[in-house]
Amino acid sequence: MLLHVPELLSPEQVSRARALLDRADWIDGRATAGPQSGRAKHNMQVRENTPTAQELGDMVVKALERNALFITAALPSRVFPPLFNRYRDGESFGTHVDNAIRQIPGTPIRLRTDLSATLFLNDPEEYEGGELVIEDLFGVHRVKLPSGHLILYPANSLHHVTPVTRGTRLASFFWIQSMVKDDAERTLLFDLDIATQQVGRNLPDHPVGVQLTNIYHNLLRRWAEL
Repeated sequence: MLLHVPELLSPEQVSRARALLDRADWIDGRATAGPQSGRAKHNMQVRENTPTAQELGDMVVKALERNALFITAALPSRVFPPLFNRYRDGESFGTHVDNAIRQIPGTPIRLRTDLSATLFLNDPEEYEGGELVIEDLFGVHRVKLPSGHLILYPANSLHHVTPVTRGTRLASFFWIQSMVKDDAERTLLFDLDIATQQVGRNLPDHPVGVQLTNIYHNLLRRWAEL
């Protein structure tokens, strides 16, 4: 499932993030890439475990925790601490697939990357190029969202970022381990949850709402891994 989560961050939060990124400690983006993707990755990244990275990451994680659409779609078990990158002057990231397992720096905790997420931190008109291109069974999807908006997609998808030929592209990226690791099962639960909510709004006293909720939770009980 490919999902657009609008306005994850408010304009005020985006402004704060941009101010922090203006004075961030930037390093070669290949610092967090594997051997194969490192050959395709040409960008800069905020150094991990700095006060700037910590404040920015906390802002994003708290916004995720408050966002009902994200929670419904991702059913998150763990979220990798958000990273932040910058593309300009022709920088790009060639076609690659994200690592299946990532270790959270400074901890023994490993995370299975069921979902990938990109949070855009500046508007499309501020730069040319820089599209996130995601390939799946239904074709090729080109994504370039307004600032504060997030795209969520299966981490097993091949994807790339096209060269930025004018301006600067700023974004956060991270991975999510879901309680339901299978994308098809997770998509069914998402569709069922959205339908149940619609029934609750349109027919608040109809018993079918309880029946749908029962089906949802029994499927979640069957498929979830804690």
